[in-house]
Amino acid sequence: MTKSFLRAITGLAGASAVLLLGGCGKSVGKGITLDPENPTQITIWHYYNGSQQAAFDQLVEEFNRTQGKELGIYVTANSQGNVSDLESSVLASFQKEVGSSEPPDIFSSYADTAYTIDQLGMLINLEDYMTQEELDTYVDSFVEEGRIGENGELRIFPTAKSSEIFMMSKTDWEPFAAATGASLDDLATLEGVAATAEAYYEWTDAQTPDIPDDGRAFYGRDAMANLFLIGSMQLGTELFQVKDAGVTIQADKNVMRRIWDTYYVPYVKGYFSSYGRFRSDDVKIGEIIAYTGSTSSANYFPDEIETADGTKHIDYIILPAPIFEGGTPYAVQQGAGMVVTKSTPEREYAAVTFLKWFTAEENNLLFGCTSGYMPVKKNAFSAEMLDKTIADNDLQVPGKTYETLVSCFDTAKTTTLYTNKAFDHGAAARNVLEYNLSDKAEADRAEVLERMAQGSSLEEACADLIDDQAFEDWFASFTAALNEAAQGSSPAS
Repeated sequence: MTKSFLRAITGLAGASAVLLLGGCGKSVGKGITLDPENPTQITIWHYYNGSQQAAFDQLVEEFNRTQGKELGIYVTANSQGNVSDLESSVLASFQKEVGSSEPPDIFSSYADTAYTIDQLGMLINLEDYMTQEELDTYVDSFVEEGRIGENGELRIFPTAKSSEIFMMSKTDWEPFAAATGASLDDLATLEGVAATAEAYYEWTDAQTPDIPDDGRAFYGRDAMANLFLIGSMQLGTELFQVKDAGVTIQADKNVMRRIWDTYYVPYVKGYFSSYGRFRSDDVKIGEIIAYTGSTSSANYFPDEIETADGTKHIDYIILPAPIFEGGTPYAVQQGAGMVVTKSTPEREYAAVTFLKWFTAEENNLLFGCTSGYMPVKKNAFSAEMLDKTIADNDLQVPGKTYETLVSCFDTAKTTTLYTNKAFDHGAAARNVLEYNLSDKAEADRAEVLERMAQGSSLEEACADLIDDQAFEDWFASFTAALNEAAQGSSPAS
């Protein structure tokens, strides 16, 4: 945490004007009284780690020192690890498993987990503690995403959002582009990325003419589920059509073929790859030079990569996430919000009060400057407000984070942000999207390498894995798995 950031957060109390409270120990309405001499204690569980956790903890500390102290609210925040760890802790807590902790007052949550807890009747309707005027200050689509209650009640408070970007090693791109004429414009579409990856494989393969078919992969992507969901929207079909908490699966065959041709086929041929947990890890070890990932992952794009000759410094390029050629411009809207669990009126009120404070324009932007998450209020959602916050608080913001946030603002102006609605067994269905094709691609790439080791050429080794019949077989098994998962009758794979 930089000194300039620490200086910045010490003046945040003025950004808390959204709160409606006044004097010490006075009633705040609805029979609720907060007492600064006996603060209402609330707990938050989240999945922030590293610099994101440090930034969040500093803001919690600032709230406790200023607004919380004045009103009689004290917040304790705890990281539960990664998103998966948090979900496990939350479910264990609410299901009262042996050894689990008491449920927190607030926890970070994606819609699927929030929906599950809401089915237990354990989440408050946030509109009980918010006015329409307050709600109107938030980005409309962010608010709409949180309406997962049976009658459209607002259960998820928008706190920080992200989308996707394309990041690439400029250092590795430039010699390839100079030698082949490859253009950044080619990377605007998924078809263009696949063609560029093939050209990169062939260019690197040609550098060792005595070793056939040893070209290197160009690209990878995180979050395969987003490729299916957003790709379907771009091509005119909503994959998960949700109405009244029921879902209709619309796995259009032509759309799935486009995904097959622009992800599975390049992967099996070695033009794409995935090795580590995240594609930024793969860039770091030189496995790939470009990827599509969350905007909040920009901070993890490496400054150095590991090579056979040691480490090499690299520069970066940030571009909008590619879309399907001819497709309607849709981009993913993602990032967990926060939900408030049912407890006492005092604790519920205190929890919402903190969330309003945290999402006040300057506070939210200060968090975004460290985390890479987009702010959630309309007035904060601009490069101009970002620049003002940086200047007013003398912040030193990493170039990758700044450029990513500006890219997000631009994306929101030119595309439609989309996230699917929650539904029963939604997490299981999403896991099919996440792993079904990617696991097949990884296994079939290993088969191709084995065939090549036995003397087959790349084309010979791939032939029966990428032909029309192979697609038909996969499509049948994929749609069956997806429908079974959505009906709750199949494991999420």
